[in-house]
Amino acid sequence: MLGKMYESQVCSIARALEVVGERWSLLIVRDALFAGVTRFNDFQHNLGIATNVLQSRLDAFLAAGIMERRQVSEQPAQHEYLLTAKGRDLAPALIALTQWGDRWAAPGEPPILYDHSACGEEVRQATVCAKCGPIDPAEVKVRIGPGMPAEYLKNRRPRRPA
Repeated sequence: MLGKMYESQVCSIARALEVVGERWSLLIVRDALFAGVTRFNDFQHNLGIATNVLQSRLDAFLAAGIMERRQVSEQPAQHEYLLTAKGRDLAPALIALTQWGDRWAAPGEPPILYDHSACGEEVRQATVCAKCGPIDPAEVKVRIGPGMPAEYLKNRRPRRPA
């Protein structure tokens, strides 16, 4: 996790990074979402992550409500880590990040593709206008939302002209 480096930021991206902004975190969620991994040993084996780091990430996910832990056996005690609705809602972000990685970081063709289980067609993330449908991300502008604290607006520096 990133620690509380972004306390002064009034930004949902910064808040999300506090929970899932460390690379192991996103890889754990990826394996849970798309590979069905639920057991500690399977996460550790698949990712090659140190057990203390994995436990720390899973504990943070439990505390944040991204995963829940369920006991599957008593002797020996074994647990599953299951994504909650909050955790499953990370799927579009991971698909978008995959598309970016395929375009800008992959050495060749995409190593994995996402398909719609109902029809088999490819799934892609897009920037979508509620009225116009898919748009170029360069056409997106930012505006102040209802959750912006008034005191933050008072302390903002004026925007420099382009």
